[in-house]
Amino acid sequence: MSEQLQELAEHLALKKPDLISGHSVTLGELTLEAVASDIPALVEFLKADQTARFASLVDITAIDYPGDERRFCVVYHFLSMYRNQRVRVKTYVREDEIVPSIVGIHPSANWFEREVFDMFGILFSGHPDLRRILTDYGFRGYPLRKDFPTTGYTEVRYDEVQKRVVYEPVSLTQEYRQFDFMSPWEGAEYVLPGDEKGEAK
Repeated sequence: MSEQLQELAEHLALKKPDLISGHSVTLGELTLEAVASDIPALVEFLKADQTARFASLVDITAIDYPGDERRFCVVYHFLSMYRNQRVRVKTYVREDEIVPSIVGIHPSANWFEREVFDMFGILFSGHPDLRRILTDYGFRGYPLRKDFPTTGYTEVRYDEVQKRVVYEPVSLTQEYRQFDFMSPWEGAEYVLPGDEKGEAK
C-alpha cells in the first residue's frame, strides 16, 4: 500500500508541481502540503485527475500551534472510492490569513468550514454562509484554540423567572486549580501518607 501511495504522490507532484509544495507517506497515509491560495485548484485537480479521483470530501479540521508564526494548520481529508485510497491535504496559515473556500467544488465543505470557523476562528473567503454552527450566536471566543480558557467566559442557563435563556459570567464555587499529576517516582518531592514507614527501615 505504501508503494502505491508513493507512486501516487510522485504522479501528483509531477503533474502539479506548482500546487504541491511537499508530500510524504507516513504510516500508510499520504499527506500533501500546499499554500492556502492554491487549495481550490489542488482540490479541483485531485477530484478531476483520472489517476487520483478523490471525489469524496471526508472532513476539514484544523490544528492550533499558538507559538508559530503560521498559527493554524487547516487539514482536508479526501477519499477515492475508485482507488480505495485516502489523501490528507495540509495548509499552514497565519492568524490573520483567510483560506479560500472549496464549497464550489465540494458542497459538503459548507458545514465543515463553518465548524472550523466556529471552533478556531479561521475565515474562509467565498463561503456562502460563514457563521457559527456549534456554539450560540452570542458565544465569545473560539473553543478549540489552545489559549481558550477551560472554564470559558460565560455560563448559559434557563431562568424560570424570566422564562428565557440568560448569559452570566463564569462563577466558580471554589478557586479553579491546575493539577500537575506528578508522582514521586518521576522526581517530584511529594510526601505521601505512608512514606514515613519506608524511611523507618
